[in-house]
Amino acid sequence: MTLEPDPDPLFAPDLQPGQLLARGVCRHLLGHDFACIEEFTPERGKRVDVMALGPKGEIWVIECKSSRADFTSDGKWEGYLDWCDRYFWAVDAAFPTELLPDETGLIVADAYDAEILRMAPETRLAPARRTALIRRFARHAALRLQALRDPAIRRI
Repeated sequence: MTLEPDPDPLFAPDLQPGQLLARGVCRHLLGHDFACIEEFTPERGKRVDVMALGPKGEIWVIECKSSRADFTSDGKWEGYLDWCDRYFWAVDAAFPTELLPDETGLIVADAYDAEILRMAPETRLAPARRTALIRRFARHAALRLQALRDPAIRRI
Protein backbone atom coordinates (compact mmCIF):
# COMPACT_ATOMS: atom_id res chain seq x y z
CA MET A 1 0.00 0.00 0.00
CA THR A 2 1.28 3.45 -0.91
CA LEU A 3 0.37 6.47 1.16
CA GLU A 4 -0.02 9.76 -0.61
CA PRO A 5 1.59 12.74 1.13
CA ASP A 6 -0.77 15.24 2.67
CA PRO A 7 -1.49 18.06 0.26
CA ASP A 8 0.30 21.28 1.00
CA PRO A 9 -2.23 23.27 3.05
CA LEU A 10 -0.88 26.51 1.57
CA PHE A 11 -1.36 25.37 -2.01
CA ALA A 12 -4.69 26.71 -3.19
CA PRO A 13 -4.95 26.58 -6.99
CA ASP A 14 -8.64 27.52 -6.93
CA LEU A 15 -8.17 30.86 -5.15
CA GLN A 16 -8.27 34.10 -7.12
CA PRO A 17 -5.51 36.72 -6.67
CA GLY A 18 -7.68 38.88 -4.39
CA GLN A 19 -8.49 35.86 -2.23
CA LEU A 20 -4.79 35.09 -1.87
CA LEU A 21 -4.20 38.68 -0.72
CA ALA A 22 -7.07 38.32 1.76
CA ARG A 23 -5.49 35.16 3.18
CA GLY A 24 -2.18 36.96 3.78
CA VAL A 25 -4.00 39.91 5.36
CA CYS A 26 -5.97 37.64 7.70
CA ARG A 27 -2.79 35.84 8.77
CA HIS A 28 -1.08 39.13 9.52
CA LEU A 29 -4.01 40.54 11.47
CA LEU A 30 -4.27 37.36 13.53
CA GLY A 31 -0.80 38.25 14.78
CA HIS A 32 -2.33 41.50 16.08
CA ASP A 33 -5.14 39.54 17.79
CA PHE A 34 -7.78 40.37 15.17
CA ALA A 35 -10.35 37.78 14.09
CA CYS A 36 -11.17 38.01 10.39
CA ILE A 37 -14.00 37.00 8.12
CA GLU A 38 -13.54 37.04 4.36
CA GLU A 39 -16.36 38.05 2.01
CA PHE A 40 -18.59 39.42 4.74
CA THR A 41 -21.85 41.29 4.14
CA PRO A 42 -22.36 44.00 6.79
CA GLU A 43 -25.59 45.10 5.09
CA ARG A 44 -27.63 43.91 2.13
CA GLY A 45 -25.91 45.03 -1.07
CA LYS A 46 -22.48 45.47 0.51
CA ARG A 47 -19.79 42.78 0.58
CA VAL A 48 -16.35 43.50 1.97
CA ASP A 49 -13.32 41.37 1.19
CA VAL A 50 -12.16 41.22 4.82
CA MET A 51 -13.77 42.43 8.03
CA ALA A 52 -11.54 42.24 11.08
CA LEU A 53 -12.65 42.41 14.70
CA GLY A 54 -9.97 43.54 17.15
CA PRO A 55 -9.46 42.64 20.80
CA LYS A 56 -11.05 45.90 21.98
CA GLY A 57 -14.04 45.64 19.65
CA GLU A 58 -12.52 47.75 16.88
CA ILE A 59 -13.73 46.95 13.38
CA TRP A 60 -11.57 47.24 10.29
CA VAL A 61 -12.56 46.74 6.65
CA ILE A 62 -9.92 45.69 4.14
CA GLU A 63 -10.57 45.66 0.40
CA CYS A 64 -8.12 43.53 -1.58
CA LYS A 65 -7.18 44.76 -5.04
CA SER A 66 -5.09 42.58 -7.31
CA SER A 67 -4.66 45.00 -10.22
CA ARG A 68 -5.16 48.55 -11.45
CA ALA A 69 -8.28 47.43 -13.35
CA ASP A 70 -9.68 45.79 -10.21
CA PHE A 71 -9.23 49.05 -8.29
CA THR A 72 -10.54 51.42 -10.95
CA SER A 73 -13.68 49.32 -11.47
CA ASP A 74 -14.56 49.59 -7.74
CA GLY A 75 -16.77 52.61 -7.23
CA LYS A 76 -18.49 51.41 -4.08
CA TRP A 77 -15.67 51.51 -1.54
CA GLU A 78 -16.71 54.81 0.05
CA GLY A 79 -19.97 53.16 1.11
CA TYR A 80 -17.94 50.85 3.37
CA LEU A 81 -16.57 53.72 5.45
CA ASP A 82 -19.80 53.80 7.49
CA TRP A 83 -19.23 50.16 8.52
CA CYS A 84 -15.79 50.31 10.12
CA ASP A 85 -13.48 52.23 12.44
CA ARG A 86 -10.62 52.01 9.94
CA TYR A 87 -10.57 51.30 6.19
CA PHE A 88 -7.62 49.75 4.34
CA TRP A 89 -6.62 48.70 0.86
CA ALA A 90 -4.59 45.51 0.54
CA VAL A 91 -2.47 45.19 -2.60
CA ASP A 92 0.56 43.24 -3.74
CA ALA A 93 4.06 44.72 -3.90
CA ALA A 94 3.77 45.51 -7.64
CA PHE A 95 0.53 47.51 -7.31
CA PRO A 96 0.79 51.24 -8.20
CA THR A 97 -0.03 52.57 -4.71
CA GLU A 98 -0.19 56.18 -5.91
CA LEU A 99 -3.70 55.31 -7.17
CA LEU A 100 -4.96 54.71 -3.64
CA PRO A 101 -6.55 57.56 -1.66
CA ASP A 102 -4.21 59.01 1.00
CA GLU A 103 -7.03 59.13 3.56
CA THR A 104 -7.20 55.32 3.69
CA GLY A 105 -4.89 52.70 5.12
CA LEU A 106 -2.46 50.66 3.04
CA ILE A 107 -1.47 47.02 3.48
CA VAL A 108 0.96 45.22 1.19
CA ALA A 109 0.26 41.51 1.13
CA ASP A 110 0.87 38.21 -0.56
CA ALA A 111 -0.71 34.81 0.03
CA TYR A 112 1.35 34.19 3.15
CA ASP A 113 1.63 37.45 5.10
CA ALA A 114 1.15 41.19 4.96
CA GLU A 115 2.50 44.45 6.33
CA ILE A 116 0.62 47.60 7.26
CA LEU A 117 2.46 50.44 5.51
CA ARG A 118 0.00 53.22 6.31
CA MET A 119 -2.39 53.12 9.25
CA ALA A 120 -5.88 54.22 8.32
CA PRO A 121 -7.36 57.18 10.18
CA GLU A 122 -9.85 56.22 12.85
CA THR A 123 -13.53 57.15 12.61
CA ARG A 124 -15.36 55.43 15.47
CA LEU A 125 -18.62 53.66 14.73
CA ALA A 126 -21.74 54.65 16.63
CA PRO A 127 -22.27 52.27 19.59
CA ALA A 128 -25.57 50.87 18.28
CA ARG A 129 -24.08 50.12 14.85
CA ARG A 130 -20.99 48.54 16.46
CA THR A 131 -23.15 46.26 18.61
CA ALA A 132 -25.30 45.19 15.65
CA LEU A 133 -22.24 44.63 13.46
CA ILE A 134 -20.42 42.55 16.08
CA ARG A 135 -23.53 40.38 16.49
CA ARG A 136 -23.79 39.89 12.73
CA PHE A 137 -20.05 39.10 12.59
CA ALA A 138 -20.36 36.50 15.37
CA ARG A 139 -23.41 34.85 13.82
CA HIS A 140 -21.79 34.72 10.38
CA ALA A 141 -18.60 33.19 11.79
CA ALA A 142 -20.57 30.57 13.74
CA LEU A 143 -22.64 29.62 10.69
CA ARG A 144 -19.50 29.27 8.57
CA LEU A 145 -17.94 27.01 11.18
CA GLN A 146 -21.10 24.93 11.38
CA ALA A 147 -21.13 24.55 7.58
CA LEU A 148 -17.52 23.33 7.68
CA ARG A 149 -18.36 20.78 10.35
CA ASP A 150 -21.54 19.60 8.61
CA PRO A 151 -21.23 19.74 4.80
CA ALA A 152 -24.95 18.98 4.39
CA ILE A 153 -25.67 22.51 5.59
CA ARG A 154 -25.93 25.10 2.84
CA ARG A 155 -22.66 26.96 2.57
CA ILE A 156 -22.79 30.67 3.31
